[in-house]
Amino acid sequence: MTDERPTIRLATDELSLGPWIYGRQVEPPDTDVPDGALVEVVDASDRFVGHGLYNGSSDIRLRMLTRGKKSDLRAPRDFLLRTLSNADRLRKKLLRLPEVTEAYRIAHAEGDDLPGLVVDRLGSVIVCEYHARGFWNLREDVEWAVNELYPGFQVVHKVPNSAANAERFEPEPPRDVGEATFLEHQVRYRVSPGRGHKTGFFCDQRDNRLLVAQYARGQSVLDLCCNTGGFALQAARAGATRVRAVDLDEVVLERAAAAADENHLAIDFVHADAFDVLRETRAARERPGVVVLDPHKIVANRNQIEEGLHRYGDLNTLALESVRPGGLLATFSCSGALDLPTFLGMLFQSARRARRPVRLLAVLGAGPDHPQRPEFSRSRYLKGALLAVD
Repeated sequence: MTDERPTIRLATDELSLGPWIYGRQVEPPDTDVPDGALVEVVDASDRFVGHGLYNGSSDIRLRMLTRGKKSDLRAPRDFLLRTLSNADRLRKKLLRLPEVTEAYRIAHAEGDDLPGLVVDRLGSVIVCEYHARGFWNLREDVEWAVNELYPGFQVVHKVPNSAANAERFEPEPPRDVGEATFLEHQVRYRVSPGRGHKTGFFCDQRDNRLLVAQYARGQSVLDLCCNTGGFALQAARAGATRVRAVDLDEVVLERAAAAADENHLAIDFVHADAFDVLRETRAARERPGVVVLDPHKIVANRNQIEEGLHRYGDLNTLALESVRPGGLLATFSCSGALDLPTFLGMLFQSARRARRPVRLLAVLGAGPDHPQRPEFSRSRYLKGALLAVD
């Protein structure tokens, strides 16, 4: 790739603080600039302000990579290796994650100055998830940089359907590398890297799994939308008297059941809809002391907030009605478009609907390998609450 880059001009001399620049903030280019191109960005006065990934077919017209010298992105591979190395150093040297887990987020997109690129380690496999067409175009360079940091690891490239639709392109599907196994806090998990939700595993819930497990000892636990059994496996290991894990996906349930057998843990896996299970649980004589509710992303964008809040509200009302008095509800939302105050307001309204007094014990979020830059709040997409239910 040469040093010559297309130039994109901003509509004003003011550059937004965050890494996303929308179409209304950008002048139409004078020449044809391919979607996904690495470009130089200038302000309305033609002063150089940085480099970005351009996509004329996306509402997010530019994703800023650098704000500095023109030489900062002379060699994309050097930039990627340098930025990924900084992110990886945080996980290994400061957070010391490899001491407790073999699955963690190496790079958290905007939170690690790589807007539109997520990189997860899942055992001996690295999954690169692309939310920007520009990074997808650079995937060979991304893989080279990953191999420099993790030699001998398999690399899988994935584009979520939502990202492909938003960025207007049709990527090739991720290659199937089979199952991967890894340890997290002394529990062995089984996943299919690059398949299913997110990168194949919810690295963001690692600390929350351990927290909920601390309260599971001697309790009956109901883990709803359990996926590969994250909360259920840790709860059983912690000494829960009974654990039921529910999901609508038979494939992930089979994987979770295999992990339970491998860890010598007794868990009842139920292939069912969470709504149906909660209605049955609410009417049962014996109700669980701990309920975990971690549904998939219900609100994909701001246009779906009202509809999504109704669904979240119905789920949480049923969950609150299903917890025995004196029990706990750990409930989550991974919808980035839904902010924390709105999420908590929905929970308190659900408690009133359920006629269950609650006390907020903790506000929860993603682990520290999912950092947030102050100017980009959407990096903290995961929000949760630990409620004591009277």
